[in-house]
Amino acid sequence: MSPDTPHPAAVRPHRPSLPLRVGTRASPLALVQTRMFLDLVTRFCPVLRDVKAFEEHQITTSGDRIQDRKLADIGGKGLFAKEIHEALADGRVDFAVHSLKDLETELPPGIVLACTLKREDARDAVILGQGCAAPDPNDPWGAIPAGALIGTSSVRRQSQLLHARPDLRVAMIRGNVQTRLGRVRTGDFAASLLAYAGLKRLGLAAEAGVVLDADAMVPAAGQGIVGVTVRARDTELHELLSGIEDPEARAVSTAERALLAALDGSCRTPIGGHGRLLPNGELHLTGLVARADGSFLLKRSLHGLAADAVRIGRELGESLRADSPRDIFS
Repeated sequence: MSPDTPHPAAVRPHRPSLPLRVGTRASPLALVQTRMFLDLVTRFCPVLRDVKAFEEHQITTSGDRIQDRKLADIGGKGLFAKEIHEALADGRVDFAVHSLKDLETELPPGIVLACTLKREDARDAVILGQGCAAPDPNDPWGAIPAGALIGTSSVRRQSQLLHARPDLRVAMIRGNVQTRLGRVRTGDFAASLLAYAGLKRLGLAAEAGVVLDADAMVPAAGQGIVGVTVRARDTELHELLSGIEDPEARAVSTAERALLAALDGSCRTPIGGHGRLLPNGELHLTGLVARADGSFLLKRSLHGLAADAVRIGRELGESLRADSPRDIFS
């Protein structure tokens, strides 16, 4: 070590200056979630509200710009975070707020998931068009006419739908929640599927014709959870965010993301993961692997101590992978 090189103990962590810049997608749902996060932070630390400590930065991502192709064909779900994390890495923003299900399993170097907020309802909802029958809670798919065209861009939803109703047809639908609802209303699709959490946060819960049980439609890993990423070196921001971290959301999302990592699937691989805490405090995790056409579907569960979330997710993922056809992961 040269005389001009500071001793490691003397190197101070980066300290962002005010206002703290918050990066977010520009979609209506992303903005609602970002403002929910900022409200939570300022209620936890009111002095930050009084000094106007936060500045919202809307960032258009590749996933938002490219609407005519499947995510799997243009780089995967990480395209909803790519430009935001570039802004975080080079210092243009200090926080980044995401729907956790849109985050890559492995984050870019120097970026960490610092906080997970309390989970909203993780279930999926069926949006029914005018040609559908009245929904029957005991037969969630029964309202959809035979041979109907369903709009979804999710291979996870598609595989489970076609496994239950192989007579149905599926076509891609992209765009924000309001766009997708509009295409069902205008008759482009007989029905569609959306995350119930997003509908609730946008005040659109009444648009859900049927809310599907998590066993009938295993949700995406992280669905309904808002995650906040920061630079790994910003220890003061880590400390601030620890005050609003939801321990249950952290436990279940840790298990779900460990499941994803073990399966190592692409956006072309239908994968579901849903964790919940049982009354006795144990963590119960359900995982799913399927073919996009619904011809194969494997679903299993595992439970154990919440402190063992990573192990539970990894073991369940390895079990599902071992007993699934190899072509599913190719």
